[in-house]
Amino acid sequence: MTPARTITVTGEGTAEAVPDLLTLTLAVEVRRDAAEGAYDDAGAIAVAVTDALRGHGVAARDLRTSGLNLRAELVWAENQGQKVTGYVASTTLVARVGPPSAAPAAISAAVAAGGDSLRINGIEQGFTDSSAVAARAQAAAWREAEATASRFASLAGARLGRVLSIDQRPEHGSPVPMMSGMKRASAGEGVPIEAGSAAVSASVVVQWELDSPAPA
Repeated sequence: MTPARTITVTGEGTAEAVPDLLTLTLAVEVRRDAAEGAYDDAGAIAVAVTDALRGHGVAARDLRTSGLNLRAELVWAENQGQKVTGYVASTTLVARVGPPSAAPAAISAAVAAGGDSLRINGIEQGFTDSSAVAARAQAAAWREAEATASRFASLAGARLGRVLSIDQRPEHGSPVPMMSGMKRASAGEGVPIEAGSAAVSASVVVQWELDSPAPA
């Protein structure tokens, strides 16, 4: 029995949309002579930062502590070995802010509350619900795969038959901002954040059976 002829094609697709969510990562870091003082002060500053974010519309469900650390600071002294010079307490806070246009004022309030003990570790723009954007990317990936498969089938003197398998590959990471004109922030709102548009990518591997064309 002649084995069935098949063709396997990978399709890539991308869809763009305006992000409606910004994920902000903040860190509080405090140095004190005593461990207890470092720990307590870091906690007090972290509370002040979260209160400032709540005051700018960040809901409690969108605030998450993701790290907590207390360590001794050590130096090497000749003829004395390691010496403890103080203690460092740190904690990391992840906040989801939406829409992104509200972020500059919220970040400025957090910086004012945290002072010199606050660090901004990064922001990431994305979507509250990315399913609609992902579906468009998947549809684009399918169209590309089908068009490519049809083209090669025609070159082989065949036509596409039934689909034998579909393998969806993982999405290509997080949405990537695609910048447009920079929007100015009002006085006291700190560094402006441009939402632009973000792209979500999808990849699909599809296998078709190849049918012989009908006789003329």
